[in-house]
Amino acid sequence: MMRKSLVIGLLLLLFTNAWALVGVPKLSSRVTDLTGTLSVEQISALENKLAAFESRKGSQIAVLMIPTTQPEDIAEYGIKVADLWQVGRNSTDDGLILIIAKDDRKLRIEVGYGLEGVIPDAVAKRIISETITPFFQKNDYAGGIDAGINQIIALIDGESLPPPKPETVQVQNEGMFMMILFGGLLAGAILSAIVGRVLGGTLAGIGSATVAALLFGFSMAVIIIGLMVFFMVGVRHRGSGWTSGGGGFGGGFGSGGSWSGGGGRFGGGGASGSW
Repeated sequence: MMRKSLVIGLLLLLFTNAWALVGVPKLSSRVTDLTGTLSVEQISALENKLAAFESRKGSQIAVLMIPTTQPEDIAEYGIKVADLWQVGRNSTDDGLILIIAKDDRKLRIEVGYGLEGVIPDAVAKRIISETITPFFQKNDYAGGIDAGINQIIALIDGESLPPPKPETVQVQNEGMFMMILFGGLLAGAILSAIVGRVLGGTLAGIGSATVAALLFGFSMAVIIIGLMVFFMVGVRHRGSGWTSGGGGFGGGFGSGGSWSGGGGRFGGGGASGSW
């Protein structure tokens, strides 16, 4: 009877631990914060930085912030994330994932096969301890993530990698332009209510063109997006017509904002740390 009770107890313990394992969230954006720590503006700025880097270099970087990985160690959890997300390009394997378990006060940099030469375990360890951790110790999570990502980007920039495929760059740029267009229309709606339709459209058009130029450099597309915002706000704005138009752009923005890994492989390279 005692032996049977012991077996049942062990089975229940194993079942409870397995049930408590933290699931890996679906990959839909470059920055995933399940703790509510980062503001919308901070997530957007980081997302734009990583998208621009991917468009230019081809390598993919993702950030995951979760409350805890318990009962798993963050290194074990990192392998699960890497296997499911497959960040980085197929055959190039140039993906990297920064994982922060906030309540555990632990973090990890998971490095794809193709980046293990430029970011070996020792370098990943130094990025964590010397660059990211000092910010986290001051509860400046956005600052720590941004500083770490900047250092990682600088290192990958020095690595010789295949250039991104033109069609990939085009799709990513189209998504970024849609974000700028949507933001310009939203700003135009607010400005037109304050300073009038024409002036509001003018200011929103200039602002949208400026943002596009800063991200992509000056081009005909920058002029086009500025004119589009101006005409849609300053000329075609007509009461309820704006509401229906805004809904259409909102849907396009949402459908175009999805992001996924490119099939990159990971072999456990990287490092973990705590603060």
